[in-house]
Amino acid sequence: LTSIYVEACVRISLLFKPAPKARVHFRVARFIMEASVKLGMRSIPIATACTIYRKFFCETSLDACDPYLIAMFSIYLAGKVEEQHLQTRDIINVSNKYFNPSGEPLELDSRFRELRDSIVQCQLLMLRVLRFQVSFQHPHKYLLHYLVSLKNWLNRHSWQRTPVAVTAWALLRDSYHRGLCLRFQDQHIAVAVLYLALQVYGVEVPAEVEAEKPWWQIYTTDTEIP
Repeated sequence: LTSIYVEACVRISLLFKPAPKARVHFRVARFIMEASVKLGMRSIPIATACTIYRKFFCETSLDACDPYLIAMFSIYLAGKVEEQHLQTRDIINVSNKYFNPSGEPLELDSRFRELRDSIVQCQLLMLRVLRFQVSFQHPHKYLLHYLVSLKNWLNRHSWQRTPVAVTAWALLRDSYHRGLCLRFQDQHIAVAVLYLALQVYGVEVPAEVEAEKPWWQIYTTDTEIP
């Protein structure tokens, strides 16, 4: 489902011809996610890496820095922030494998040391651009709470029959391709992906028709979903 959703986003992007930089950011976000998974990172550090990357390019031009170098350091910094420390050599090796699937691992030569030094030097640049604000709240904790309460609310057979939770988590992960984390509040994103997951499988919340207000406003009173 996740891969289908991502490919659909790519096709929609091509159809409406978004700005070239939007396509670049989409591809780099995908690189961050795939490289992070291979590095064994958890969901929150991956989300933090994507947010750091997006926030950095909200402050500077895409032409000013190599986006993949910024992405590599975003992974490195996210590991520090979320206490899942990574070695620079592991990030470099995984990144090299991503761009050269059939290539040999990089040797510990001058090229490797230059790339490693670039990541270290990039640390000071990014921290200054981000004003040392690299800790973020993410929708994950809200979505977890909403899923637990909704599971108890829904019919048990309806919940077991449909992968609402898996789909909601996949949609949340894919939302980081577009930087929604910087545009909307965390609880709003969590409600939105949960709403979409329910719509995908046609799952109805009990007593939704008779209720005085929509179910999602139980979670966030200032949310409006058409």
